Amino acid sequence: MSAPLVSVKDAVKTFSVNKGFMAQKKYVHAVNDVSFDIMPGETFSLVGESGCGKSTTGRLINHLLVPDSGEVWFNGKDIAKISEKEMRPLRKDVQMIFQDPYGSLNPRMKIQDIIGEPLLIHTSMSAGERLKRVQELLEIVGLNSNHGERYPHEFSGGQLQRVGIARAMTVNPKLIIADEPVSALDVSIQAQVLNLMQQLQKDFNLTYLFISHDLSVVEMISDKIAVMYLGTIVETAPKKKLYGKPLHPYTKALLSAVPVPDPTRDKNRILLKGDLPSPVNPPSGCLFHTRCPHCTEKCKTEKPKMQVMDGDHMVKCHYPGIADKEA
Repeated sequence: MSAPLVSVKDAVKTFSVNKGFMAQKKYVHAVNDVSFDIMPGETFSLVGESGCGKSTTGRLINHLLVPDSGEVWFNGKDIAKISEKEMRPLRKDVQMIFQDPYGSLNPRMKIQDIIGEPLLIHTSMSAGERLKRVQELLEIVGLNSNHGERYPHEFSGGQLQRVGIARAMTVNPKLIIADEPVSALDVSIQAQVLNLMQQLQKDFNLTYLFISHDLSVVEMISDKIAVMYLGTIVETAPKKKLYGKPLHPYTKALLSAVPVPDPTRDKNRILLKGDLPSPVNPPSGCLFHTRCPHCTEKCKTEKPKMQVMDGDHMVKCHYPGIADKEA
């Protein structure tokens, strides 16, 4: 069995929210004791509500942020504490696809210059070689090579996201972090972009970290899924196991909210009580206990540990699958 391309171990990241010189120190617990592995060639997805720490986790992996504690291994190297100078040679191996396709592109640059910029930084190609590579990539992502002469405002959102994908692929990365890459697109365009990403993964043996709040999108593209809540991972499993038999109450609630295109089918929607707790002052014990319909005194006081169920299905809950047992 091959070694993980990415291995995050007990990562913690907080942000200070102090206001005023005399204010008491307070911290947002953005990422709290997060661990997972991403194998070469797979699509690993992080899902959860807005503000749960998905994007922060992605930024820890591409070294835009440094964890307070824990380890972040990439391709056999712990990058958690290395300097920016040490990270620079690895930048070409970790590329990003952003949520807002227009906002992530320089409106004053031609498309061919935007896509070719990583080649200018990370390779010694001549101008002609760079242009040829850019034209090849435009064709690969479903655009025409002459689109390189245009500017971002001349494209639709779906076309711009194809440009973003081409830019991410320019220097043959080992890992692409896709942060909500289709959430700003129409549903029909979402499917086209996801199909393109899957085809490129097959053709170029890409590895994806796919970040999303949309479980219907995640089901289409993922191999393995981790569910985040309030900065921590509460459940990790291969796609079929997670959708077929979720074990954490939060995962069950998320899945119950996914629309089903069948009006005759009964939908047992699970409505969570209360609001998402503040990450500045997270609950004691299990972080989900304030909204869990199966909460006990143990949940309020004792922090659950990640349990391994059925080989590769992991859940952080004192009573995994309790709803199934009650049924």
